[in-house]
Amino acid sequence: MTDHEDDSPEDRGPWNTRQKRAPPEIDAILRQGRERMGGLLPGGLPPAKSIAVVGAVAFFAVVAWSSYYTVPSDSVAVVQRFGKYTAEVPPGLHFKFPLGIDVVTLVPVKRQLKQEFGFTTPGASDPFQSPVDGRRETEMVTGDLNAALVEWVVQYRISEPLKFLFEVRQPGATLRYVSESVMREVVGDRTVDEVITIGRQEIESEALLKMQALTTKYAMGISIDQVQLKNINPPEPVQASFNEVNQAQQEKERLINEARREYNKVIPLAEGEKDQRIREADGYRLKRINEAEGDAARFTALLAEYVKAPEVTRRRIYIETLQDVLPGIGSKIIVDGSTASILPLLTLDRAREDQP
Repeated sequence: MTDHEDDSPEDRGPWNTRQKRAPPEIDAILRQGRERMGGLLPGGLPPAKSIAVVGAVAFFAVVAWSSYYTVPSDSVAVVQRFGKYTAEVPPGLHFKFPLGIDVVTLVPVKRQLKQEFGFTTPGASDPFQSPVDGRRETEMVTGDLNAALVEWVVQYRISEPLKFLFEVRQPGATLRYVSESVMREVVGDRTVDEVITIGRQEIESEALLKMQALTTKYAMGISIDQVQLKNINPPEPVQASFNEVNQAQQEKERLINEARREYNKVIPLAEGEKDQRIREADGYRLKRINEAEGDAARFTALLAEYVKAPEVTRRRIYIETLQDVLPGIGSKIIVDGSTASILPLLTLDRAREDQP
């Protein structure tokens, strides 16, 4: 048997020539890959058992890593197993089924959240905190058909995590729509002067009550803490004129307050002086009445004694009168009836007064 007889038909060429068959292309690629991996690893390719051990260790590491979770102190965790709600977990370290069997959602129930309308605070992490189109949100029409630019803030808390997550789709966006609708309704019931000046507190209170009622009705699981108005301005074309009107109103209020201050300063003083003089007049009246009544009582008593002993009473009255009068006289000269003249005595008395 010759060499040509040993060749199979597959080994012969199209012209019945001898030809060596090339290996398949996929085998060449696999062989090249093994050669390259063997060059990268210092000891060559590891055995299949080592690969299985490394895979098992990696698998158990992933399982252990996904089997526990930590809930912050200001939050609770809502656990879902295969998408179904199972439990609400308090803060702390907890365990769950790994590999996506249990899905944990953290809900910050003790943290006060807020939404801003018409302006943006830099660095906000909540995508629903800042407005998408702040200019459109602030443009409102008041009850007297005037325009106003209203900026406000809504502060709220998540009171019921289950409703917040599952009852309403995108509760943050829904709350923005509710807040804008309520604020437009409340502002539309008041004049532009009330909105900008004296009606701010009433607007905040009424908006808070209506927002809370709607969030409760929609089962959003949200509790509204505060609604606070920020900047309220008229539209830019009329802002200068409106500022002049506000300045005039403030000037009027200032003058009124000054007049009231002067009134409160003068009127009470006059009232006090009036009361003082009335009390002084009453005191003087009572004094004169009491003195008159005392003199009358004294005269009545004296008359009664005079009636009993006229001579004795007359002499006593004379003596008492002299006791009252004589101490007030500077010099006293007492003479008897036989004295012819008192002129020498008067001259002597004047000479004594001239002596040092």
